[in-house]
This record gives sequence, C-alpha cells and structure tokens, in this order.
Amino acid sequence: MSFGYPAAEPSAGVPVCPRHPDRPSYVRCQRCGRPACPECQRAAAVGFQCVDCVNELKRSTPSVRSVYGGTAVAGRPTVTLALIAACVLVYVLQWIVPGDAIFQNFAFASFFADPQYGRFEPWRMLTAAFLHSQGFFLHIALNMYTLWIFGQALEPLLGRARFLAIYLLSAIGGSVGYFLLTPLDPPIAVVGASGAVFGLFGAMLVIQRHRGGDTRQLWVLIAINGVIGFMVSGIAWQAHLGGLITGALSAAVVAYAPRGPRRALFQAGGLAVVALLLVLASAFRAASV
Repeated sequence: MSFGYPAAEPSAGVPVCPRHPDRPSYVRCQRCGRPACPECQRAAAVGFQCVDCVNELKRSTPSVRSVYGGTAVAGRPTVTLALIAACVLVYVLQWIVPGDAIFQNFAFASFFADPQYGRFEPWRMLTAAFLHSQGFFLHIALNMYTLWIFGQALEPLLGRARFLAIYLLSAIGGSVGYFLLTPLDPPIAVVGASGAVFGLFGAMLVIQRHRGGDTRQLWVLIAINGVIGFMVSGIAWQAHLGGLITGALSAAVVAYAPRGPRRALFQAGGLAVVALLLVLASAFRAASV
C-alpha cells in the first residue's frame, strides 16, 4: 500500500504542479496562476506564490544600497556584534587555556614583523587586535563599548563588508604604527583592539565631514584619548596613531569614490592600495634596521 501522492492524469483535468507533475495541486500561484504543490508554495501578502515566481522577483528587484554603496541591511549591526563576540571569546580563552598560550602565539611585538629576527609572523599584526590585557578588565570593556557605539553608526552607513574591511585594516594599521615607531629591542608585546577602535574614530571623522556634519566632538574625543595615550604608561599610542590614520584613509577611499556602476570597484581597489601601503611601510621599516 502506498501513501504517496496519487498519480495525476492531466487528460482528466486534474491540475498538477509544473515542478512535480506526479502531484495534483489545487492551489494556484497568485502571480502566474500555475498550480503549485505544498513543497513549491511560498506564502505571499495575499495567498501563495510558486517558488519560481518568488525567485524571479528576487532576481528582478534591485537591492537597496546604503549611502556609500553597501547593501542596506536593517536591524542589528551583525558585523559589530560578531567582532565583539570574537574579542570576548578570545579573552575567555586567554583565561582558560593553560600556559599563557594564547598570548604567546597571537600577541604582536615589533620583531615578529622583521624577517631578520628569525620569527617572521606578520599575521600577529591582526590577531593581536583580538587579545586584551588580563590584568586590566577595563581594557576590553572600554574597547568593546566604543566598538559598539561607533559600529552602530558606521556599519549601516558603510555596509557590512566595507565596515569590516575598514576595521580590519585599522587593526593592522595600528600594529604597523607600533612597528614603525617602537624599537625592536627590547621586545615589548602589544595587544588590544585600540588601534582598530581609533581607526573607527578616523573613519567617523571622515564620514561626518563628507556628509557635512559637525566634527568638533570627534576632534575632542580623539584629542582626549590621544593625550591619555601619551600620559599613561602601558598604552601604545603608536598603535592608536597608526589605526587612526589607516581608518581615516580607508574611509576616505569609500566616501570619495566616484559614484556610478564601478563605485564598488574603485572602493575595493582603494582599500587594496591602503593595504599595500601598510605592507610597503613595514618593509621599509624592516629594511632600515
């Protein structure tokens, strides 16, 4: 005995699903009028539409773009939340993984960017931005709070991909700034998202100026944090400066790219140039030692 769909005979006038001819389908698509079996039905504002019409509508409907060309997405800033979650996860791992292994393998120190020292590990320039000081809880708390505040503003404006690119480039730029402005010996490790956060400061400054907004409060915020970096020991002001400059340059590339069908191409190319400049600056520093 079979409990499957009964065979339908089109000649008998029984409507069948075009995608599954063996299934009688008495519900018709509100868009094209063809029969649709339960598997091929999609709920619409009124009644049902077939899966083919739904897919065709998706293809023909242009995606809504943000001010700077990214895909406009409503709701929570997903990339910002993911970055915060990654930093918190790594912070927890710093506490539970024995032997200080996370810090030893992913923190950045200048000699890791110089091949002459035998341990050329440039990826630490990025991974260090996801680590934070275990002896000072405010380090991660303040960085994550600032990331949340600026991420909520910048991610919807820039789009997820552009925001993520600026953040990661700023994180690397912070390490490059530290590499350029600190001696290789003695090796002093640096960790934290501060360089990337300062990159968001720089990005917001450029975006606000491009949109004609007031930037005075941003300048005050940058100045206060800059002074703190010079006055308080243990803060890598070099990373702050490197991240700030990188974030501003990256945001300028996104904001001032010419409008048109090739806008995304210009933006991607410009961000690639910023990344190349970071590589060249690091290579020049290593060669000059």
